[in-house]
Amino acid sequence: MKKLLLVIASLTFIFSLNLSATPHSSEAPQAPVVEKEYESKTMGELIVSFYETTGLNAFLNPKEGATNAHGEELTIFQQTGGRIMMILITLLLFYLAIAKGFEPLLLIPIGFGGLLANIPLANIIGPGGFIGELYNAGIANELFPILIFMGVGAMTDFGPLLANPKTALLGAAAQFGIFGTLVGAVALSQYTDIFSFTLQQASAISIIGGADGPTSIFIANKLAPDLMGAIAVAAYSYMALVPIIQPPIMRALTTVKERKIRMSQLRHVTQLEKIIFPLTILMLSLLILPESSPLIGALTFGNFIRESKVAERLNDVMQNAMINMVTIFLGLAVGSKLAAEKFLVPETLAIIALGLIAFSVGTATGVLMAKLMNKFSKHPVNPLIGSAGVSAVPMAARVSNSEGMKADRTNMLLMHAMGPNVAGVIGSAVAAGVLLSIFK
Repeated sequence: MKKLLLVIASLTFIFSLNLSATPHSSEAPQAPVVEKEYESKTMGELIVSFYETTGLNAFLNPKEGATNAHGEELTIFQQTGGRIMMILITLLLFYLAIAKGFEPLLLIPIGFGGLLANIPLANIIGPGGFIGELYNAGIANELFPILIFMGVGAMTDFGPLLANPKTALLGAAAQFGIFGTLVGAVALSQYTDIFSFTLQQASAISIIGGADGPTSIFIANKLAPDLMGAIAVAAYSYMALVPIIQPPIMRALTTVKERKIRMSQLRHVTQLEKIIFPLTILMLSLLILPESSPLIGALTFGNFIRESKVAERLNDVMQNAMINMVTIFLGLAVGSKLAAEKFLVPETLAIIALGLIAFSVGTATGVLMAKLMNKFSKHPVNPLIGSAGVSAVPMAARVSNSEGMKADRTNMLLMHAMGPNVAGVIGSAVAAGVLLSIFK
């Protein structure tokens, strides 16, 4: 035992000598760190120096040639009135989220990210800034949208769609807004001198029509990263404004008699059907449209975990902790694109207008498809559920139900509307894959 201790002590001594030895001559010598010597200042100079580092001075005394956190030059307007305007816009988002209850889980993080993005001198959204790092960690590589899809899959019950498969046509019809707006954006660029959207940019803008924020971010990051902020904010804003935008369109395209249509009771869907469904969707994606597989794969994985009923801990994490955490990070990262120099450009107004058109057209085509189906179907379809074909889950289905109950208080359409609503989620991912395949 003593010999063993002696050997250990000897080895320790030799190792300590090696650590304290001079480094090899082949290693480059480190440059000495030169510390800047502090220069004493008077109280007046200290006050002036402090004032120059304040945001108030940045607003009141903008400088020519000043740059943002990414080294891009800022105009005088972007440093002053532009930032103030964007701060007011973020306050509007807070109002819509808190006072009106429009998607607070999305609008509050986005609005706060936008507020932080317009703070001068802080470098919050640039390299090394915490929101800048969030953006690089989850948006630039499309991780956050995919994780959101995984959580959505875990929360989604595809039972109503399986019980009434023909409602998938309503989800498909609602995607017409995407491709119709693609044509509109290209035409706008062709026949006007104000806008010059490329085909890639037009494709990224058109996906707003699906009212699917994660898909919009996924596509924008691949096809038009410079338009990410406007596209993401438009997509999430229209998702939040579903209860305002959709009802007038639904009422204009339907009669009171049509809004009172009662749909037959949904059949019971077996557990085996629910387990097979996500695997079937994934196989079809793999064989026909591999470009959509990142989104479809995440969605079906989350749903497969849900329906397997043997991994409740994983299901619970995806439905709650994971999706909530990712929503916070994604919202802040998206909000970082609300900086004045990124958002207050002519293209943004066009994107918001085209996005509204896309969403409205998607709503209208869903309703019109339901009316067309009634001419050939033995079992009537309430046209109101066609508007749920956009993938704003479950808000669009709730709006369909609400409008139906205004016509007949005893007519519950929620479960029927969930069929086209979840079909719309799949439809927007498929549309994204089609758009991506164009540029391969």
